[in-house]
Amino acid sequence: MYCRDLDGREDLFQEIVIQLWKAFPKFRHESKVSTWVYQIALNVAISDLRKIKRKPISQSLDELHHDIPDWISDSAQEEKLQLLYKAMEYLSSVEKALLMLYFEEKENEEIADIMGITANNVRVKMTRIREKLRTEIGRK
Repeated sequence: MYCRDLDGREDLFQEIVIQLWKAFPKFRHESKVSTWVYQIALNVAISDLRKIKRKPISQSLDELHHDIPDWISDSAQEEKLQLLYKAMEYLSSVEKALLMLYFEEKENEEIADIMGITANNVRVKMTRIREKLRTEIGRK
């Protein structure tokens, strides 16, 4: 969600690994390791996104159809997925992060830990994100 091309994704992955390596000695075991990793990965991804925000987009999300799982065989389903990807482009980086964690089937409490907000705030934000996506898809 944060990189539009393979090179960008690889660079971001390397940067996340570096930051994890640097931060590991400071890990206090107050949360799950996965929560800690997500926090660092999201912070690095959002920071990277801010750095490249002014660069022109070289590839849109709808061109990433090769990353769509094989279970999508129906063209109507694929069209709906493409609409979702296009609508997601209008979300903020925080909203994309929440949505990504939701897609990974994280519980609201774990999303809250990762994002540093309350579980209730996660529910409210997810409701607003769903409404934004519905509105954006309705325009298309």
